[in-house]
Amino acid sequence: MSIFTPHSIKENARQGTIALPHGDIQTPLFMPIATKGAVKTLSSVDMKALGAQILLSNTYHLLLRPGLDDMKTLGGLHKLMNWKGPILTDSGGYQVFSLSKMNKTTEEGVTFQSHIDGARIELTPEKSMEMQAAIGADIVMQFDDVAAGDSTRERYEEAMERSLRWAQRCKASVNPNQKLFGIVQGGTHEDLRERSARGLMEIGFDGYAIGGLSVGEKREDAYRIVEAICKILPEDKPRYFMGGGMPEEIVTYVHMGVDLFDCVLPTRNARHGTLFVWNQDPSEVEWKKYCGMNPDGMFYNRYIATNETHKLEQKPVDSYCDCELCQSYSRAYLRHLFSVNEILALRLSTMHNLKFYLRLMKELRESIKKQV
Repeated sequence: MSIFTPHSIKENARQGTIALPHGDIQTPLFMPIATKGAVKTLSSVDMKALGAQILLSNTYHLLLRPGLDDMKTLGGLHKLMNWKGPILTDSGGYQVFSLSKMNKTTEEGVTFQSHIDGARIELTPEKSMEMQAAIGADIVMQFDDVAAGDSTRERYEEAMERSLRWAQRCKASVNPNQKLFGIVQGGTHEDLRERSARGLMEIGFDGYAIGGLSVGEKREDAYRIVEAICKILPEDKPRYFMGGGMPEEIVTYVHMGVDLFDCVLPTRNARHGTLFVWNQDPSEVEWKKYCGMNPDGMFYNRYIATNETHKLEQKPVDSYCDCELCQSYSRAYLRHLFSVNEILALRLSTMHNLKFYLRLMKELRESIKKQV
C-alpha cells in the first residue's frame, strides 16, 4: 500500500498527502534542516508556529553525538527534541564523503575518521538503518555511495551500481515501522539515472529520492535529469529532490512532479544577512511562468539586511510576510542587530527565510488545487 495519495494533479505538478507514523503531511512541501536535532537558532516550538510539517535530521552527525547507544537510551529524536511531527533522516553517506578527514569505501561500507575527534568509525547500510531506527525517523534514506560532482562517468557508474546493491541491504534491514526511500544516482548521465531508477523500482521502496544534484552542475543539466527521472518514477510514490534549491528551482521541480524538498539556503543565507522577500502578493503569483532557466523577472528579491541604506528605514523587511520579524520590527532594527553581532539577528532572519519557503510551498499547493 502506497503512503502517497495524490489529490490534485495539474499537468505534472502534484498536490497530495503522505501518511506517516507521526502524522500526515501535505505536498509539495519543504523540510527545514535540523541537522543535529535542531534548526539553528530555533526551537521545536518555533518550527510548529512557523508551520513546518516535517523536519530533516542527519544520521552522520547524530551517530557521532549523542551516538547509537545513547540515542536508544534517550528514546529517539522526537522525544529528545520534543518534536511531535514527522522526521526524515538522511543516511549519512554524503557527510561521510564531504566531512570526514579520511574515508575508504569498500563493498561492505565506508570506514572514516570523525571530523570531531578523528575516531575511526565504520558505517555500513545495516549500521545506517540501525542508527536511523534508533533516531525513530518516519522516513529513512538508503545508504548510498556518493560520487564527487566532478567524477568521471566510470566513477558515477561504479557508485550507482554499488548504491543499488546497498539499497537491497538497506531494505533487508530496515525497521518495518519506518518508510524507506531509495536514492536515484548517476550524475548528469541520463542512461545511468534511468538504470538507477529502474533498479530501485525493481527492489521496491516507499518513495524515491533524486540525489547527487545541486553539487555544482549547470542548472539546465539538473532540470534535464529531474524531468527525465520524474517520467520514469512511479506516480503513486512520493518523489524527493535532495538538497535544492533556490525558490525558482523549487517552482520548476514542482511542475515536473517533485513532492519533497530540503535545502540549507534559507537558514544559511539568513545567518549571513541575506533574506528572501516577496516583491508581489504570493497568493496572486502565476507560478508556471517562473519555470525553467530564464523566468520572466522574479517573484522575490534577495534583501541584504546589513546594507547601510537600511540604517534609518522604519518599514518592515517584507510587507507580504507575517513572521515575527516583519510584524514586529523594522529594517533599521534588523540592521542594528547585525551591526552589533546580536544573536537575535540570526534568529529573526532564520524565522523569516523559513517562513518564506514554507509560504512558497503553501501557495504552490493551493495553485495546484485551483487549477484542477
